[in-house]
Amino acid sequence: MTTTADPRARELAQGLRRSVMRLARRLRQMHEESLGLTQNQLSLLGLLTRSGPRTVGQLAELEKVQPPAITRTVKALEQLGLAQRASDPEDGRRAVVEVTGRGREIVLADRRRRDLWLVERLAELTPEERRLLREASELLLRMADS
Repeated sequence: MTTTADPRARELAQGLRRSVMRLARRLRQMHEESLGLTQNQLSLLGLLTRSGPRTVGQLAELEKVQPPAITRTVKALEQLGLAQRASDPEDGRRAVVEVTGRGREIVLADRRRRDLWLVERLAELTPEERRLLREASELLLRMADS
């Protein structure tokens, strides 16, 4: 087992952090350049597309932000016609936020565009490099979920 004092572990951690952050920044720039949406707006649209209608409180918990921040983002998305509020089917006194058809189309088109960019980058790698990345991606997900 390695410890935080292990220089090799620190070097690996630094390299992983730099790599993951640069890749995330590049993918984030792709949507910002073409959509004009903020990262928070696209993140919330993606969450609504994946999980379905949610209350503001649920969205805040899932996005790990305060409810007022979600409320501001929802209002902006509503003004753009990308999200809407509806009555909660379980409790008509509450409202849920749901993605509109146009919002869903934007999210799916954005995912396809970024996936295509990644596929093109992967095609430049050797089969062995792609195998290593496949294994690494599973480990990175496990780390992110821990």
